[in-house]
Amino acid sequence: MHWGDYGWGWGMGFGWAFMVLFWIIVIAVIVFIVKAVTGGEKSRREEESAVDILKKRYARGEISKEDFDRMRDDLSKK
Repeated sequence: MHWGDYGWGWGMGFGWAFMVLFWIIVIAVIVFIVKAVTGGEKSRREEESAVDILKKRYARGEISKEDFDRMRDDLSKK
């Protein structure tokens, strides 16, 4: 019997699949860690100030110039 030649196809036949799976898991863990450390997408949204949101609403026409001025003044008082 020749046990070293992997005659049944289980030895080296699936070795490449496990290696690919291993590297996918390693890369996924690295991406997860980087996103957790940098804050991902949430930190960018949270950095937007109230005045920035107010400016966007005014630019879209959701509020008038008077409303914009009044709200901006209210925000600057706080």
